[in-house]
Amino acid sequence: MIYSMRYKAFYCGLIVFLCVWSTPLAANGFDHSHNLWNQLLSDHVRWNANGTASQVDYLGFAQNRPQLTAYLDALSEVTLDQFDQWSRNQQLAFLINAYNAFTIDLILTEYPYLNSIKELGAFFSSPWERKFFYLLDEKRYLDDIEHNLIRGSGRFNEPLIHFAVNCASVGCPALRDEAYVAAQLNPQLLDSTRRFLQDRSRNHFDAVNSELNVSSIFDWYSEDFAQGWRGYHSLIDFFRTHADWIADGPNAQAKLKSHVVKLDFLDYDWSLNDLER
Repeated sequence: MIYSMRYKAFYCGLIVFLCVWSTPLAANGFDHSHNLWNQLLSDHVRWNANGTASQVDYLGFAQNRPQLTAYLDALSEVTLDQFDQWSRNQQLAFLINAYNAFTIDLILTEYPYLNSIKELGAFFSSPWERKFFYLLDEKRYLDDIEHNLIRGSGRFNEPLIHFAVNCASVGCPALRDEAYVAAQLNPQLLDSTRRFLQDRSRNHFDAVNSELNVSSIFDWYSEDFAQGWRGYHSLIDFFRTHADWIADGPNAQAKLKSHVVKLDFLDYDWSLNDLER
């Protein structure tokens, strides 16, 4: 009898414990720390010596494919109704991480037998138009995330996403070695912007000729820097705001801020951003 009463008490206590601790899990549903993705990035992304560009250990990602698949499955399980209940920063971090993670997944479909993501396209379509994953209740493609869910939704109005989404190419802004998370989203976006603008192989100001030599990204998406978002009202305004990052030395920075300058867009390097071995 005593054993039976103790067993019943233990069983009731266990039920209460599970109910208490399962409630917040059911309510939250998705791990907004993106812990699985964060660990993969920490293990398989390497910064260059200047911290302005990164290389990706695709072989390492391939060896950890089950962990990547688990994270992608977690992304795909999120419904649009759940997504709509999240904060703005939770939504944007989710979409940026999804873009980057599904890009890695796409590369792994043919790795190591490719030199560029562009090789994964078909004759009449690009790799960014290839539907190969489910997200927010629909089968989608990478351009759908960037241009429809992020840029076209009107929810975010964030020009700095161009320094966060990574196209698996040398010319692209770096893939970070950490996941984007809501609580740190603004400093992470600014840090990614700084790193990219300080990469002199892709962006620099020629003070002698008053010429900005910058990535083609700024040609393709110049309109996003002219909407008044974050206080930028033109592409030149964006560069002047961040003159300390793109121009070297006080004199060059002052000249960029005060003089008429011309823009020259550099060729884009579509080579795979694979880790050199």
